Amino acid sequence: MTQTSSTLGRWGPSLLEDGRVQFRLWAPAEETVTLLVGGNEIAMRPAGEGWHTAETDLARPGDRYSFRLPDGLVIPDPASHAQEKGVEGPSIVVDHASHAWQHPGWKGRPWEEAVLYELHIGTFTPEGTFRAAIDRLAHVRDVGITAIEIMPVAHFAGRRGWGYDGVLHYAPHNAYGTPDDLRALVDAAHGHGIMVLLDVVYNHFGPVGNILPRIAPAFFHPERHTPWGAALAFEQEPVRRYFIDNALQWIVDYRFDGLRLDATEEISDESEKHVLIEMAETVRQAVPDRPVHLVVEDQLSRKSLLNRDGGVVRHYTAGWNDAFHHALHVVATGERQGHYAPFAENTTALLREATAKGFVHADRNQDRVGPAPQDRLPPQVNVNFLQNHDQVGNRAFGDRLTQIADPALFDVMTAMLLLAPPAPMLFMGEEYGEERPFLFFADFTGDLAQAVRQGRKQEAEKFGGLETDKTLDDLPDPIAEETMRRSTLDWSRAASPDGRRRMDFVRYLIRLRQAHVAPLLSAAAAPQILPAEDGVLAVDWHFSAGTLRLRVNLTTERKAWPAAGGETIFERGADGAAGPAIAVTIDRAGKPPRGAAIGTKVPLVCF
Repeated sequence: MTQTSSTLGRWGPSLLEDGRVQFRLWAPAEETVTLLVGGNEIAMRPAGEGWHTAETDLARPGDRYSFRLPDGLVIPDPASHAQEKGVEGPSIVVDHASHAWQHPGWKGRPWEEAVLYELHIGTFTPEGTFRAAIDRLAHVRDVGITAIEIMPVAHFAGRRGWGYDGVLHYAPHNAYGTPDDLRALVDAAHGHGIMVLLDVVYNHFGPVGNILPRIAPAFFHPERHTPWGAALAFEQEPVRRYFIDNALQWIVDYRFDGLRLDATEEISDESEKHVLIEMAETVRQAVPDRPVHLVVEDQLSRKSLLNRDGGVVRHYTAGWNDAFHHALHVVATGERQGHYAPFAENTTALLREATAKGFVHADRNQDRVGPAPQDRLPPQVNVNFLQNHDQVGNRAFGDRLTQIADPALFDVMTAMLLLAPPAPMLFMGEEYGEERPFLFFADFTGDLAQAVRQGRKQEAEKFGGLETDKTLDDLPDPIAEETMRRSTLDWSRAASPDGRRRMDFVRYLIRLRQAHVAPLLSAAAAPQILPAEDGVLAVDWHFSAGTLRLRVNLTTERKAWPAAGGETIFERGADGAAGPAIAVTIDRAGKPPRGAAIGTKVPLVCF
């Protein structure tokens, strides 16, 4: 029988084989703790090292429970698997083994086939629920998406938010539905052949509802801080287990195909084995029978996280390639302030490096997480994107790149994204040219709400600033419910003529990728950047099965690019013509890789 995460870890309630429920709480600052469940009060016994535990036959799945501290304060379980209402109310006992999976034989998909689609549950559909998202999976599948990446669902304060301020990391936010609703979404995606990754935040807790500073001050490091508050003391074993067990819960109990870890550069650990390495090793050991894809957002671009051994992923599968986005954003918009300032000079050179190899600003002196990579890292260790929640939502008015970039240039950038070897990611609505904004929104009150409003003004300066005819007073109120409603996808646009044309274009590019690019990715590549005029990219990736050649003109001028022999897979514009243009070719080595056309030229389709 498959082992569940509740038997692997120490945090949260466990359903025992004899029908009892075991409750555990790490509260080293509390001498006694009382369990409140089903109208009963049960004194928990000390279990050493600050742990309090109780086993009882008075609790069943679905029961509400809380912990009472010596001064009478009643708190939820920090490892609650579900909440009755908000983050400060009672927790719910959850039976993870009772869900009737419809696709129990799902074995995942290889990373080489990954085409990701980032979405926010609350704004993906008008209903904003796990169940409602199921009804849109056929659309996602038909576009050619093979993996959805869901923004954080861990329970946060209030009813609406991006999810990066979670405080109960084990509990899916009940504004979106129940744990079984989330399982149903994952299950349905698998039925469509779609992998599901979950965005998780293991670098801080949100500002409302976190009880751990009271019951376990040692959970936080007294001398380190993140941009969002106190740093976590990963040198403490219970802290490590809290997050490692949480990763196991999502992968084992909910059958997610992977996780995307937010801002891993803020996960500081001076233990002999870094918590990020232990987490990856533990997850992979627990799930040996299907691929698990762990993705990092790491501003330090640490290659040691992405180590390969004989081509096999040792720890993390891939990392977000912000440099690719930032350099292209400068090209498309001319914006050069804030996060884009490091790309304002030598933009083309930086874009070439980001496209060919990634790790543009990697610093070997900061790469101290794990052992140095044993093998050459394949290009798909990079996740490339033109837009994501940060790059759209942190803009002053949440405007999408489709609204501020030249359409011809955006088409070329899209082809460049989807036909280069790195794993591509679209942001929800990008496939049909969504025009509604995606704005930052939260559900705080009082001084915290005002602080969030002020923070939005500062953040806007980092992501393009204000339009010339706008002032700070014009910024959308991040606390207003209307701001979230304005961010909800307009599905009628997907059915419009313009939306259908855009989807046809994206679908065609993804089909080309799966037929011709993906089969090359089973082996590592030697990237080569060829000399070219400013504004022109010429990159060759030499695989064992052939060479993929990318040629791009990102300017409005007449530009020539180095010759690219082989079979033409896609082209838009022409070598030496004025305006944005792209050509992608493959020089086969011996037999074409499986899935590619043999002895034919791919028909060129105009949109």
